[in-house]
Amino acid sequence: MERTEQKAVIYCRVSGRKQKLEGHGLESQETRCREYAAHRGYQVVAAFHDDFTGASSSRPAMRAMLDMLKRSRKERYVVIIDDISRLARGLRAHMDLRAAIEAAGGILESPNLEFADDADSEMQEYILATIAQHHRRKNAEQVKNRMRARNLNGYYTFQSCVGYRYEKVEGHGKMLVRDEPIASILQEALEGFASGRFPQQINVRDFLASHPEWKRSKAAQLAPQSICNMLNRVVYAGYIDYPAWGISLVKGKHEPIISYETYQAIQRRLQRGPVVTERRDMNADFPLRGFVTCAGCGKPYQASWSKGRTKHHPYYLCATKACPDYGKSIRRDVMQQDFANLLSEMRPTAKLFGLAHDLFRKLWDDRIGSAQQQKRAIETELAKIEKGITQLVDRIVDAESDAVVEAYERRIRKFEEERTALRERLANCGASQKPFRDTFRTAMEFLLNPCKLWDSNDPAHKRLVLKLTFVERLAYARNHGFRTALTSLPFTVISGLNDLKEMVVDRAGFEPAYGKPGQIYSLLPLTTRPPVHGVRVGKRSNGERSLACQWQSWERPPL
Repeated sequence: MERTEQKAVIYCRVSGRKQKLEGHGLESQETRCREYAAHRGYQVVAAFHDDFTGASSSRPAMRAMLDMLKRSRKERYVVIIDDISRLARGLRAHMDLRAAIEAAGGILESPNLEFADDADSEMQEYILATIAQHHRRKNAEQVKNRMRARNLNGYYTFQSCVGYRYEKVEGHGKMLVRDEPIASILQEALEGFASGRFPQQINVRDFLASHPEWKRSKAAQLAPQSICNMLNRVVYAGYIDYPAWGISLVKGKHEPIISYETYQAIQRRLQRGPVVTERRDMNADFPLRGFVTCAGCGKPYQASWSKGRTKHHPYYLCATKACPDYGKSIRRDVMQQDFANLLSEMRPTAKLFGLAHDLFRKLWDDRIGSAQQQKRAIETELAKIEKGITQLVDRIVDAESDAVVEAYERRIRKFEEERTALRERLANCGASQKPFRDTFRTAMEFLLNPCKLWDSNDPAHKRLVLKLTFVERLAYARNHGFRTALTSLPFTVISGLNDLKEMVVDRAGFEPAYGKPGQIYSLLPLTTRPPVHGVRVGKRSNGERSLACQWQSWERPPL
């Protein structure tokens, strides 16, 4: 009788794509399985290769092999694997695949192990599968421990972020380095979002997409959610933070793209949200859309064109049904003329502008001259934080409640964040600054005449005026006009100077005609927020009164 050869298929597996591309594990496994098939007289009809973790039973090549076995139910195939660990590295996955191969009509064989139905063979198979699982988990623990230790030493070990790439550096091994020009483009985008130049994440994405170098890079294929991820990554500030491994703000060895202070400003902007929203349907017809709110309900006005008998007419209107002014329209020209009048009222006189210029210049010089004093203050604050952390650590040792320990850990983390920011400020304190004229020339021109930029035909310029002039949306009451506007800090200071009618200006500076030594005179109108700036009346050694500017701590409003 003619003898029919037993048909067989080969299954090979490595753990990842890197092993598939750089190693020769798949070829070695297949060669050994073919040698075993030739020894047993089997006819190999196909070989299936997987580059997937052994902890999972769902793999592309495995599914293809099982489909082939199911289509050939009339003829049973032998499934050859090089080792039991190549089938799976998890006991559950091994049992699932073993049952799936048997249900599809396959016969599992290996050069290293005989798969039989007796109790001893079954026990040996399960023991070897458990050992394979133990090796996988042990390897994962060792890799995690080594990665964690390297992170604690300041080396980032996760997948490289946009703007960085891994490179071998002498004395450091593989570490993150700036990937130019992508890193510089990303730096401008992140700093622009922190300062308010880009009010929303969509503006950051549009800015990045406008650069040809960014379009040619792999980063051009990032999803919109990736912009949010980039804004939240502290690795760009030069730190490594991974709470799941107990790693909290470790100073990294890689070069930062932004400062930690800029990173904190980004987080504050993300929590606060944009003041001036950006919409895809924005156009030159309605520049105040989305910024001016209804005084009755506080919701932004909508805008549209209404068709008349002979032509179309532009209107702003409230679309909130619960509002008393719902559906009542306001002519576009009326609202925008009221806004132009509001800007004109904010324009300072030449004399007042010169006074504000001198004030800003004096504050600039005073802050540069007080660098050593700032350093001592920061060092004192750092010492207090270090002492607070030490006290909390001592309390954790004595604490017995898990809730108390968790509360202490949260406070320690907050202290660590403050310490990191203070250390960065200490390192930058006293650094060389550009001259006042070069730094503030364009800004001072805008303060002198904000209407000039508003009269531009470019919609982007009009939106820029809104961002630079106001820190909150404007409320508009129908038939009454704009409510009291909360302006940005420079305009607030100029307005405050204008309210000090008794102030006398001379070459030495400006002094109020009255006041007691140590008294603070607010430079802000009473209708605005609590004052953050002031002037202090002092006393010279000869008995004459003198005036010094007092610059208190403040948070810069979004531009």
